[in-house]
Amino acid sequence: MGRLYKLFDFSQKVNYKNEILAGFTVAMTMIPESLSFAILAGFPPLVGLYAAFIMGLVTAVLGGRPGMVSGGAGATVVVLIALMQEWGIEYVFAAVAMAGVLQILVGVFKLGKFIRLVPQPVMYGFVNGLAVIIFMSQLEQFKVGEGWIGGTTLYTMLGLVALTIAIVIVLPKITKAVPASLVAIIVVFALVYFIGIETKTVQDIASVQGGFPPFHIPQIPLNFDTLKIIFPYSLIMAAVGLTEGLLTLNLVDEITGTRGSSNRECVAQGTANIANGFFTGMGGCPMIAQTLVNLNAGARARLAGIIAAITILIIILFGAPVIGRLPMAALVGVMVMVAVGTFEWASFRIITKMPRHDIFTGILVAVITILMHNLALAVLIGVIISALVFAWESAKRIRARKYTDENGVKHYEIFGPLFFGSTTAFNQKFDIAGDPNEVVIDFKESRVADMSAIEALNTLTRKYKAAGKTIRLKHLSNDCRRLLENAGAVIEVNILEDPAYNIMG
Repeated sequence: MGRLYKLFDFSQKVNYKNEILAGFTVAMTMIPESLSFAILAGFPPLVGLYAAFIMGLVTAVLGGRPGMVSGGAGATVVVLIALMQEWGIEYVFAAVAMAGVLQILVGVFKLGKFIRLVPQPVMYGFVNGLAVIIFMSQLEQFKVGEGWIGGTTLYTMLGLVALTIAIVIVLPKITKAVPASLVAIIVVFALVYFIGIETKTVQDIASVQGGFPPFHIPQIPLNFDTLKIIFPYSLIMAAVGLTEGLLTLNLVDEITGTRGSSNRECVAQGTANIANGFFTGMGGCPMIAQTLVNLNAGARARLAGIIAAITILIIILFGAPVIGRLPMAALVGVMVMVAVGTFEWASFRIITKMPRHDIFTGILVAVITILMHNLALAVLIGVIISALVFAWESAKRIRARKYTDENGVKHYEIFGPLFFGSTTAFNQKFDIAGDPNEVVIDFKESRVADMSAIEALNTLTRKYKAAGKTIRLKHLSNDCRRLLENAGAVIEVNILEDPAYNIMG
């Protein structure tokens, strides 16, 4: 029973009013977004709503932290468009289920922790790029077909959006008893409904009327050729979903001052996507915009996510006529404020204090995120650049202090790590021709880090041996010794034992 309480967080204090109201608000913002993504990919509209319900419910109950909201996200849907166009929706369902299996494996083998290696400049770029995407995506609601709306229709839409934004900004200064976003949606809805204002509504996007998600086994051939078709899409979808999800988890950790479980989140996402594959959903991942709506509304427990998912199901079953009349302007206004809240404005204040390579990395990640809408690729490139910069800076720290003792032995005291990036500079420190017959390399302030370092020592040893001289290593840590011993067939060195030092073990 104790494990069950821990799983569902029954022990934590829950503000039921905030959780319920936040859940309603999240559901209102998720419905049009899920519909839009489904239509964009060529799926039936209900496939998007089913994904919002299934992803939202499963991850709210099983996910890595309270407060996060998952649904049919555009980041994962974009991956499946080509598969849908070439092979049809049955292959999409199979690919979504397989992506879920891959995500569960990541969680089971505890690989989710590696998202913690994402540097802060990459996070800034990711979040800022995402804020721009959220804002730009709202401009689509000002279009009819391929053209922009104009005249009275445009002014009406802009006026309602401005009213929504004003309520979201002003109401928290008066009271925080109810979520400002939900109040704004209700006020604009009432204004449009009772005055009879003509404006774009949810039902102009697609119908939200349907039944309970049906159990459905994807109708595809079960053979290796099918696996070759769907596996690449599943792999990319799993990677994109986990990247966006775990970055969202990091963001929520920073906002709430708590820490979630990345591996548990991987398993929850995978479970939800498997359910999507067998209950006609398009799959998805955590949604940063809806998560921020949830947190801004005061939600901190799992209840809000559960309420949002159940609300979406109730709307699918019974509430389509009412929700269909919801003005898109109200939802656009809420999402614009989410974009404003998502943007890391603090990055502008500290940009002059950041190293130039961090500034470049952050801007590059933001640009890739905006232009390609590929969050996983943007983060991957950012991490690679940061790692290369770190390697370059570390390589420049390799130094050697040289002296000859009273016995005529030449000593090289090495400072800084010896790894693939510093081997060239390391080799340049030695004067093989001018050194005496006995040379000692002291690693008290250094360590042998990788195979490139071993090969550098191997090469150095051969050169000294060819010159008829002896080279010995001193003050190696236990892990460095093991590394050299494991490569015994490659390198021949006489390691000076010095048990008084174990500084790097």
